[in-house]
Amino acid sequence: MFNEERFSSLITTSCVDLDNILGGGINCKEVTEIGGVPGIGKTQIGIQLAVNVQIPLEYGGLGGKAIYIDTEGSFMVERVLQIAEACIEDMSEYSHHFHKDNQAYGVKMHPNSILENIFYFRVCSYTEQIALVNYLDKFVTEHKDVKIIIIDSVTFHFRQDFDDMALRTRLLGEMSLKLMKLARNFCLAVVMLNQVTTKHIEGSFQLTLALGDSWSHSCTNRIILYWNGNERHAYIDKSPSLKSASAPYSVTSRGIRNSTSSSKRIKMV
Repeated sequence: MFNEERFSSLITTSCVDLDNILGGGINCKEVTEIGGVPGIGKTQIGIQLAVNVQIPLEYGGLGGKAIYIDTEGSFMVERVLQIAEACIEDMSEYSHHFHKDNQAYGVKMHPNSILENIFYFRVCSYTEQIALVNYLDKFVTEHKDVKIIIIDSVTFHFRQDFDDMALRTRLLGEMSLKLMKLARNFCLAVVMLNQVTTKHIEGSFQLTLALGDSWSHSCTNRIILYWNGNERHAYIDKSPSLKSASAPYSVTSRGIRNSTSSSKRIKMV
């Protein structure tokens, strides 16, 4: 088990600062929850990971495929193409600098092939979502090169039309157990994007991730995205192996990248 953890597979976020606090990126065999306010970049991170999981082994990637479960209709094909093109450009630049005797691998890749390696599912109710999660075991068995499952967002259909909260808790618990089992059995990463809600704490209302305190036990790692002035930050709120830390990141036309202030610091050094 120790050796498996030492050599576990990681998926880069394309933001060096964010990767650093994550120990190198999003870990396979684990369930990672990423939550934050609207517009903070949750879907952007989800799309970035769906592209980055396909980076070939010779470039430090997994050469895998992605499952993207869209519950809100926020998946944007044009945005995937933008991020895919930028990813290919980065690989070509890497190849040029470090493999000058080789042809750039980016020449052999095409943004459309990256799209083809994302299995997209649109679910429109919590019953569809549960049915799909139950089906994933069979699907991944038939597509063993899948290395990440992204749910955007896990919350959406469970915040509406639920009078029986005990039923909701039970269904969510069963779903989280199945996702944990998938991550472990198939050595893949599960990333659940979550929304925020307000919670009354010590006489005031504060923002917290949706679905309640019991839901926080359904993931291995919990990352909270927040604004610090005009800058986006990611904070590791819960993890058995990572220390609590925060890092800035930016959402650019090329995808998730280091923040502007971080880039300036690197140049100064």
